[in-house]
Amino acid sequence: MQILLTNDDGIYAPGIEALESELRRLGDVCVVSPAVEQSGVGHSITFLSPLVCQEIFAGDRRRGWAVEGSPADCVKIGLFEFCPERPQLVVSGINSGLNAGINVLYSGTVAAAIEGAFFEITSVAVSLEYDPHADYARAAKIASRLIEQLLAQKGPGPQLYNMNIPLAALSSPAPEVRVVPMAVARYGEGFEKRIDPRGRSYYWATNEPPAPASPHETDLSALQKGYITLTPLDYDLTKRPHLEEMTAWKLQAPE
Repeated sequence: MQILLTNDDGIYAPGIEALESELRRLGDVCVVSPAVEQSGVGHSITFLSPLVCQEIFAGDRRRGWAVEGSPADCVKIGLFEFCPERPQLVVSGINSGLNAGINVLYSGTVAAAIEGAFFEITSVAVSLEYDPHADYARAAKIASRLIEQLLAQKGPGPQLYNMNIPLAALSSPAPEVRVVPMAVARYGEGFEKRIDPRGRSYYWATNEPPAPASPHETDLSALQKGYITLTPLDYDLTKRPHLEEMTAWKLQAPE
């Protein structure tokens, strides 16, 4: 199986290195990753400047390609230029930091997986709760085993998944997995006002307050309990019930 592996933390990040090693059990891995960190860029793509790509080696072994662009750029150019054959799987991660709740919409990690799904390829975004000393090898082993199970049990068509691993799962002998929806409550709207040396005001996002509690389990609430979360995603943003309602409206542009 041909696998395209990318991330948004950059090709030298520990998460992608650990995941590459584990995914080689499942197939041939082609690494195409941003040259530098691209966290929070969402689904941006590069139109107005060239994509500079450099082949990266670890000793005599080719690690992959470093792209001076976004995670979505990496998937596009990986598919058309660098993978020796069309991938059957796109994996993005391991991201350093969770991508859950509405942060899914900002995430470069998730955007790369969505880009793979655009091309009708099963794609998985993988994120790990942030810790500067996180055990990425353990997280990669968990992720690769779950990806293997997803491939074995999913339907015949391509699917898109978002996987989040809390730190508590790394130390658990048998971490539990919950299939949950993404939380959509608004949060992370706090800003801290500061003054620079020239007396000018600037603001730093604090990511507070936390998301409000939901009566139903979501990715955020499950992660807080130490569960690994899996969420099937879709990139079709059409609100279909409202679409059906609007077809009966009488709408006319002015002459």
